[in-house]
Amino acid sequence: MNVAPFSYFNIVTYKPPMLSIAVQRVNGEQKDTARNIMTEKEAVVHVVDISNVEIANITAANLAPGDSELNYADFTPVKSASVRPPGLKEAKVRFETSLYDSHVIYDGAEPTTDVLFLKIEYYHLDDSIYDAEKGYIDVEALSAVSRLAGNDYAEIGRMFTIERPK
Repeated sequence: MNVAPFSYFNIVTYKPPMLSIAVQRVNGEQKDTARNIMTEKEAVVHVVDISNVEIANITAANLAPGDSELNYADFTPVKSASVRPPGLKEAKVRFETSLYDSHVIYDGAEPTTDVLFLKIEYYHLDDSIYDAEKGYIDVEALSAVSRLAGNDYAEIGRMFTIERPK
């Protein structure tokens, strides 16, 4: 189980609901995360927020294969509804996913990245962040953070609305 925050995580489409993660290789070798997802065909993806970013950062350590980030970070595993891997109770948003497809990125002959397309099978939204009236996540209540690169993270900044043309 990998619980480390990813710099390369994005929504791909809503129909079917899908996201992608890009797992960088080290010297052409797959990391445990990509290898585990490709073997097990399932994963749980969490959104890191300001309330758990310090704990999530602990999970970014380079660990030996088979060593779990949960041995170092104080997250609480919870049973998933539709996949075998557990989720993390402290995450206000978590996506239970199945492997839809994968693609290896090469730099010349060297494989550098595994891009994994994950179909969302089930999701969990904490009641404190879901605006039922609008049918949306309250992004201010979520206070999501993004992992940038190295030691850098970012909070969502100024937000504004622009009406779409009809």
